[in-house]
Amino acid sequence: MSTNQTTETGSAAHQVLATDAESGRSPAAAPSPALTLTAALLGFALITLDASVVNVALPSIGSTLGAGMSGLQWVVDAYTLSFAALMLSTGAFSDRAGASRAYGIGITVFTLASVACGLAPSLPVLVGARVVQGAAAAVVLPASLALVRQAYADAAKRARAVALWAAGGSVAVALGPVAGGALTTVWDWRGIFFINVPLGAVALTLLVRAPVSERRPAPLDLPGQLAAVVALTAVTFAVIEGGTAGVVSLVVAVVAGLVFVRVEARQAHPVVPLGLFRSRNVSVAVAAGAACSVAFYGVVFLFSLFFQQVQGRSALYAGLMFLPMTGLIAVTNIAAGKLAGRFGPRLPMLLGQSLAVVGVLVLLCVDASTPPVVVAVLLVPMALGCALTVPPLTAVMMDAVPSDRAGLAAGVLNSARQVAGGLAIAAFGSLVSGGFEAGLRVSLALSAGALAATAVASVGLRVAR
Repeated sequence: MSTNQTTETGSAAHQVLATDAESGRSPAAAPSPALTLTAALLGFALITLDASVVNVALPSIGSTLGAGMSGLQWVVDAYTLSFAALMLSTGAFSDRAGASRAYGIGITVFTLASVACGLAPSLPVLVGARVVQGAAAAVVLPASLALVRQAYADAAKRARAVALWAAGGSVAVALGPVAGGALTTVWDWRGIFFINVPLGAVALTLLVRAPVSERRPAPLDLPGQLAAVVALTAVTFAVIEGGTAGVVSLVVAVVAGLVFVRVEARQAHPVVPLGLFRSRNVSVAVAAGAACSVAFYGVVFLFSLFFQQVQGRSALYAGLMFLPMTGLIAVTNIAAGKLAGRFGPRLPMLLGQSLAVVGVLVLLCVDASTPPVVVAVLLVPMALGCALTVPPLTAVMMDAVPSDRAGLAAGVLNSARQVAGGLAIAAFGSLVSGGFEAGLRVSLALSAGALAATAVASVGLRVAR
């Protein structure tokens, strides 16, 4: 969904390789592995693009639909939070339905929801359609990766295919703000959703060449999933809306959270095994991933508004200002993997988080008179720091759990990161609504504090060289 959406593929890739190694099974060979990979890559790129393409279109959406800051926050968070919450269970759903069926359902629903977004006559309709988009995206992510796994029987070819799949997300991250700005400028904000229709159709056409996937038994924790959705929705509502309704929502969130903890402690197959967090490495990895999401998602959201509402630039111009930071993410991800392989994951995590802290603090000097090109350059260190941090923290997370729980741990990590990003947008949007530049500085200070805290915690990681 950003360095967050792209680098979460690291944990997903670990999930694929660990599952294959553990089971000893050879995935069924597809009649056309390249076409299956293309279909999977396109679907993953599509849902990744949709997480970032909306940000630069927010002012235009607000102008057309008469939405204030809270409404714009919901346009982003409706997608992010439904994606994050349901990703806890959609891996099991993909196994039960079969990856090809789950992928087809996910892409179909995602495409139809995109049409509903593009045709939305009002803000509530748009937000509702975004919820459906996020739910469909949560199905597409694990199913697309499973398609790659089943298409390549050879382990070396499969590893290369997973790398290409992940690269598709990197490209989507880099193109997201630019594509959003271009479509909004030359067409309309509705174009950022209508463009999904031909892309979804191509993905479904390519899926026809993939073999029908095997169904596998997989337990579902519906009570835990429901409690998680209620808790996350309620706390987001409380942060965005505030007031009396916000207080009531916060109480609901606390109650739902307590129910969730109780359910997960008693479930034989919980969506979030609480015992995972007894491991210091797991807790630090999840916290560091969440801190990176807070910084990255929050900064992209805030500066999308800054370029347009404070500096009066066009949506296309704003999108282009993010290209330097997003364009270097994939290269930095690769460098992080090499550093982790040579020195262990702790060093690149510490370097990355430290760089991100410095990058966020540097942004504190930005004001309405700062040239946009200078702002674009100042955004780069924060993004590179997060991109340097996430691959090694993913490795720490995967190494801290047994191989048969790699998929579950990946889901927990990715969901935590998405939730953190969504809550950051909710909180930061509320802060800037009372005065943009003052709220921007408080938001940046909170991001830097979160990153600094997890950097200190990372010093105590127990990792092998």
